[in-house]
Amino acid sequence: MSERKRLKRTRNIGIIAHIDAGKTTVTERILYYTGKSHKMGEVHDGEAVMDWMEQEQERGITITSAVTTCLWLDHEIHLIDTPGHVDFTIEVERSLRVLDGAIGVFCAVGGVEPQSETVWHQADKYRIPKIAFVNKMDRLGADFSGAVDQIREKLGARPLVLQIPLGAEADFAGIIDLLRMQAVVWDESSLGLIYDYTPIPPEYMDKAKAARVELLESLAELDDTIMEKYLADELLAPEHLLPALRQATIDLQVVPVLCGSALKNKGIQLLLDAIVDFLPSPYDVAAVVGRHPKTGEAEKRVCSDEEPLAGLAFKIQMDQGRKLTYVRLYSGSVAAGSQLYNANKTQREKVARIFQMHANKRERLTRAGAGQIVAMVGLKFTTTGDTVCDPRHPILLEHIDFYEPVISIAMEPRTRADEEKTLQSLEKLAEEDPTFRFHQDPDTGQTIISGMGELHLDILVNRLLREYSVQVNVGKPQVVYRETITTAVEAESTFNREIAGDLHYAQVELHLEPRGRGKGNLFRELVRDGSIPKSFIPSVEEGVLESLESGVIAGYPMVDVEVAVIGGILKEQAASELAFKVAASTAVQEGCRKAQPQLLEPIMAVEIIVPEEFTGEVINDLNIRKGKIEGVHTKRTVKIIHATVALSQMFGYSTALRSASQGRATFTMQFSHYDNLVEPKEILF
Repeated sequence: MSERKRLKRTRNIGIIAHIDAGKTTVTERILYYTGKSHKMGEVHDGEAVMDWMEQEQERGITITSAVTTCLWLDHEIHLIDTPGHVDFTIEVERSLRVLDGAIGVFCAVGGVEPQSETVWHQADKYRIPKIAFVNKMDRLGADFSGAVDQIREKLGARPLVLQIPLGAEADFAGIIDLLRMQAVVWDESSLGLIYDYTPIPPEYMDKAKAARVELLESLAELDDTIMEKYLADELLAPEHLLPALRQATIDLQVVPVLCGSALKNKGIQLLLDAIVDFLPSPYDVAAVVGRHPKTGEAEKRVCSDEEPLAGLAFKIQMDQGRKLTYVRLYSGSVAAGSQLYNANKTQREKVARIFQMHANKRERLTRAGAGQIVAMVGLKFTTTGDTVCDPRHPILLEHIDFYEPVISIAMEPRTRADEEKTLQSLEKLAEEDPTFRFHQDPDTGQTIISGMGELHLDILVNRLLREYSVQVNVGKPQVVYRETITTAVEAESTFNREIAGDLHYAQVELHLEPRGRGKGNLFRELVRDGSIPKSFIPSVEEGVLESLESGVIAGYPMVDVEVAVIGGILKEQAASELAFKVAASTAVQEGCRKAQPQLLEPIMAVEIIVPEEFTGEVINDLNIRKGKIEGVHTKRTVKIIHATVALSQMFGYSTALRSASQGRATFTMQFSHYDNLVEPKEILF
């Protein structure tokens, strides 16, 4: 097969959604119908192929993104099943960074839920074309049109309905294909393997005709050829509509909407058809743009084996003590045993082996080409977000954004033997997960581990025990706070010291002022009298930024602070980079103490779905937790409460919510912003 044909028949896609929308069940059906699996794994039985970790099987949730490859209609589909829980949102972020297309799975009952919005906007950030699949049409309360309306209103997308359900809830029998104007029904005795196109039942014909008119009118707006045929009342067959639909999807103008029930084995084959028909191949995607690591000039790499190698490492996984590095190859090809160049670490790497992954199973490859997603063994220095490339043609691709941890716990090894293994084990976990951090508390000697939520840290501690056989005692979760200043001040500091016989002298004068919440830190150079030469400004900046990493109240990082260097004193014979760096660092600390420092705490956006009769108790509990109610909406028999609550008030909330609602309410929360601490006495310094 020619390279062009191979690339045109490749799809790199991810499945994204809110927790419990059915992503993994959809993936399991895809693997079964493409022949990749010979048994249909179920999440609730702990037998899903893609949920291969013990913790995933026990909890019935996806924790780590899993990669697999399958074939459909002579197309090779590289598929990543991502987690839906907010604690593991980095898994979604780094997967989307390397994908060409995505399937957004939505629950027909819940519609667009909070984490659905988060992952959808993550995909928007990388300009990824998407298909929407409205799942669980067999569930009580399924509302297809309501889910489509939410996709339009909450996500700001333009949904293009290609299918409507044939019945709903217990009567869900199949779908009506609006492109072909036929009904599709599945044979349940064959586990959905057999399906037939049949005439649309008369009672659905009017609804189907109206939906098709709406589809054709939307397409006519986007494509002149279809417009002409539509206005001339000519027959518009699927072969006329598919190219326009594909182009509109790739151009991010529309989101094709399909429906079905993965658990009941209905709709998946047509979803696979849509992946092939509408989502882009690497050949359709614009050339990846990076920069030359030395000159800084823009560099382009077209998706072709003939181009110089360029790939992005997006995931690290420790497998039986060996480091697997997942890489998306944007251009060029690589063979086992060849050398690569890590442009971020400026290190040469040797590829020992290359694998095509199927969850935690591996198939060995001798060579991988442009457009593929593979795992490599032997890359010692490469971490998440690093660019690997041809040593003769270096390029730096855009890095992956990581999230800052919001919660910490203290832990300590139970025995001396555990103590020796703990640090090494934590380093391996941190290499896999960029949102996991750890450090040693110099006062207590305890190890402080930080992550994205209680579940995240619980999983990590559990992995320490199971994978690395490390026994630890764990303290209660603590919030990761931030510090800032509230007034503008000026501060100066002098460094005057003899080190190894040489005098080091510098005086630095700074202006500090608070910035808007969420604006981040900013350094500015405002020296107008030439008292500090330009050559020493980088040292001043380095000292300022390092000093802001530790605040003056409790040592938490300083945020939303603007620091400007406005002057200083230089002594020709004693001036040094060290002196200016230390003087600047000390001046920042002095200034922060005078600028009325303030602790900030993480505020979470919380959505609670509660039966109407328990709304009062739930709102009362939120008020006790000093939460701010942002809105209450009614959806059939339930109320949806949106609120913002300090993370410190949300520990153990799931138990309290179950008590207040007889176990019938559910909630999700995600980080919103940092804001002034309400009750400083709660902090343990």
